[in-house]
Amino acid sequence: MPPFRTVATIVADGVAPFEFGVLCEVFGLDRTDEGAPPFEHRIVTEHPGLVRTNQGFSITVDLDLGAAADADVICVPALWNRPDQAELVSPAVRELLVAAEARGAWLLSVCSGAFVLAEAGLLDGRRATTHWRYSDALQRDHPAVEVDADVLFVEDRRVITSAGTAAGIDACLHLVRREHGAAAANVIARRMVVPPHRDGGQSQFIKTPLPVEVDDSLAPLTDWMLGHLRDDLSIEGLAARAHMSPRTFARRFKAELGATPGAWLTRQRLLRSQELLETTGLGIDAIADEVGFGSAAVLRHHFARVLGTTPRAYRTTFGGVDDVRDLERAGAASA
Repeated sequence: MPPFRTVATIVADGVAPFEFGVLCEVFGLDRTDEGAPPFEHRIVTEHPGLVRTNQGFSITVDLDLGAAADADVICVPALWNRPDQAELVSPAVRELLVAAEARGAWLLSVCSGAFVLAEAGLLDGRRATTHWRYSDALQRDHPAVEVDADVLFVEDRRVITSAGTAAGIDACLHLVRREHGAAAANVIARRMVVPPHRDGGQSQFIKTPLPVEVDDSLAPLTDWMLGHLRDDLSIEGLAARAHMSPRTFARRFKAELGATPGAWLTRQRLLRSQELLETTGLGIDAIADEVGFGSAAVLRHHFARVLGTTPRAYRTTFGGVDDVRDLERAGAASA
């Protein structure tokens, strides 16, 4: 199946402008001159005309739900009704979503839009997330859904649900990266002035008592780590550089970045590997060494575990033709 091109976003009275705007920003702007893929973004509604937002102004939508019938991706912004209301989805919207899932289209919800997918029965048997304020309600009302309240987004069999508000950006960039490669996602992220990938979970944003140690941010250290990915970055060495004990460092790192130092480092090395596979003709062993994985076997392991593919298959899909030919001519080991 080719990468997605057409994206339809469903709106209705009460739509949240920010979450709706995130979808428009990622999929609705032409950035092809900078290397981003071309998207056709359609805004649809059940009853075309004026659609009221929850901020006291309206938008005009000309397309009805029929314009989404063949879309590669269907998006649902933040819920236009409260999650505690019994009837969240009209029969027409439900029919559209169910048919889209059946034909293999991607479905993506932002924030409490997950309730729309759940009400349509599309999250049953799947992992999903929503804003941390609503996660208990989602689990209570839809016990067949495996709700994960401590992530920014979840992908489960071509259905992506995101946590609150800005996590919708993470989910959208993930979908672009998944289908079109890291370089495409990086172009969009750079234009939006956001990181192409954020580690961590919603627990970072839930109101909790401040920790005792509220010293300087670890940002300078993580910036240094990104410039030294190929080095042996042990917990002990990093803790010493941060002037902390290993135990305190590990606790501070998890609290600030939402991931252990090892998990964060592995993710950054994997992202750098994707970039090198897309933009260079370096062999797999050379890339593994460059990013600090040490061996092609370790690189392949992480690709299979996280991305469900191999480095060579990834390069064939997202790398330039010349790079792939250079790799083949160099006789690099097959991934």
